[in-house]
Amino acid sequence: MKIRIPILLIGLLLFSCVEKGEKEIVSSQVSIVYSLPFQTLDLNNLDEFQNTTANWQIVEGVTIDRTKDKTLITTEGKGELVNIPQKDVKEQILTNFDHGDIELEVDVMMPKGSNSGLYFQSRYEVQLYDSWQVSEPSYVDMGGIYQRWDKTKEKGKEGYEGHAPQINASKSPGLWQHFRIIFHAPNFDTSGFKTKNAEFKEVWLNGVLIHENVEVSGPTRGGAADEVALAPLMIQGDHGPVVFKNFKYKLFDQTRLSFRDTKMKEFKYAGVDLPNVDSLTPIREVITDSISAAMVVGDKVTRILDYKGQLVVPTSGDYLFDFRLNQGGGLLIIDNDTLVNRDGNFVNDDEGLAKVLLEKGEAPFRLIYNKHNPWAIGFSLYAEGPGIENNPLHAPSSFNSDNGNSNGGIILEPTNKAVTQRSFMMHKGEKRTHVISVGTPEKINYAYDLATGCLLKLWSGEFLDATQMWHSRGTRQLGVAVGFVIELSGNPDFSVLSADDAKWPCVLSEVDLQSSEGYELDENGIPHFIRKMGSRSIDDVIVPVENQRKLKRTIVFKGEGIIWHKIASGESIKNLPDGSYIINDESYFVDFSNCSLSPVIRSVDGKEEMLVKIPAGEQKIEYSIIW
Repeated sequence: MKIRIPILLIGLLLFSCVEKGEKEIVSSQVSIVYSLPFQTLDLNNLDEFQNTTANWQIVEGVTIDRTKDKTLITTEGKGELVNIPQKDVKEQILTNFDHGDIELEVDVMMPKGSNSGLYFQSRYEVQLYDSWQVSEPSYVDMGGIYQRWDKTKEKGKEGYEGHAPQINASKSPGLWQHFRIIFHAPNFDTSGFKTKNAEFKEVWLNGVLIHENVEVSGPTRGGAADEVALAPLMIQGDHGPVVFKNFKYKLFDQTRLSFRDTKMKEFKYAGVDLPNVDSLTPIREVITDSISAAMVVGDKVTRILDYKGQLVVPTSGDYLFDFRLNQGGGLLIIDNDTLVNRDGNFVNDDEGLAKVLLEKGEAPFRLIYNKHNPWAIGFSLYAEGPGIENNPLHAPSSFNSDNGNSNGGIILEPTNKAVTQRSFMMHKGEKRTHVISVGTPEKINYAYDLATGCLLKLWSGEFLDATQMWHSRGTRQLGVAVGFVIELSGNPDFSVLSADDAKWPCVLSEVDLQSSEGYELDENGIPHFIRKMGSRSIDDVIVPVENQRKLKRTIVFKGEGIIWHKIASGESIKNLPDGSYIINDESYFVDFSNCSLSPVIRSVDGKEEMLVKIPAGEQKIEYSIIW
């Protein structure tokens, strides 16, 4: 039995294809950036590494066969580091630089069935493994922190302290996977006695936080036996082939920014716009050694907090400040430069970021927080600088953030059949208002924009965080995909083009007038999305493939005249030897092997698009998306 759900879209929906630009702030010393510069490893040759052996090579590109174990094909050139272990040559490789505390980002590609590892300080391993089809990951899987080993223990119990990733965020073999890791080295006193264990502060894989604050009491198996303050990064070379690119890193010391001689004034105030605070009469005034929104007196009140003091700057150089607000307004002034000036309702966006050049010593600072919503409270202030890790300057009580985790939220999950949920959803910085998310028992999920008729996002694992929809007043009304997410272009998936080389529309317009006829649910809860384009009809069904991170899409078209379907777009689209296509060299595969219609790859404005030209009559298109 199918259940018909009608959808009424009022008016013409327009949305921009232009990415959000950066905003300049008035002072010539202040600008908006998203990170301070990283150092990079030059992969034009092997000069960045020590004692290299023949199993390590610099190449231009790698193609991996997803059907064959530990198999890859390289292309001569530069830009990628590849390990191809040989029978008698399979040594590890070490960087020329030593590190203590470090933030590392790198892209990794795993062949099918392969195994390697990143050893921080040559001692503490983050596992690299083809874990694509693993349902319950352990420490041996992609992103796991490998176990320690004590050979004196009873046989079978030698291994201990391994840490599994929170979820399996590993992509399919042959896709680039992105790591961001913040590692803290062990600390030692002047006599060499260890005073603090090594710690993986954060491990992110493909945009998912898979470890947080994981302490390691000593070297993991395969690492150097002793512990030191500084040592090189090591990559395992004796297990299986692996490819790397885009190494970048920041090295940190123990210095931090701090406040001195700080005073806080609190005012009663109910307006959204910031007033001239100096003209107000405070209800109290205190000396404080911290800044926190929780210093507001009273429950469900409106207040202004005004902090003034000295910022102690340990090193001259560029500093990046990140001032975020939970539905409030605020002003941040440092060294007499206005870094951030915010009025209205702002929630955790990027407009609170600003970079400023500071000299070593002390600089005056002022932070004003306008809590104009009685039911919402919170601000945060993070900072990083030369050799200084990004860290909070606010007290922990000031802002509640879960770093992308779902713990504590309202999580919607399917049981024995698919679940559909309507919501707003953010997509590439823009709020989409007619989104339906579909969660399946197979834990392969997707979001579909009913207004534009396009597939927006794909993800695996938990389904949907509905906290912002259902908690309290549900102010933002956002559904949030939980876990490892792939974002697609967000442009309309269907269009009538005036010519084969006509530009694909970024907006629904009167030219390609189309409407949603809603969707029908089948007996498994899977929606059939139905669209009209004039006299033409489109039936669009997307279902998971069991035991794989894979969605099968079937589109049935009926009607007169030609229409086009856009499958993918990206920086590059390549046809692989097995007949599938790789999008962006890193995002996902498209398998078109079961369709009688062939896709067309075309270049437009420096990007590539994968389209299918659908002739008149009744046509059926089938393809799979793999990630």
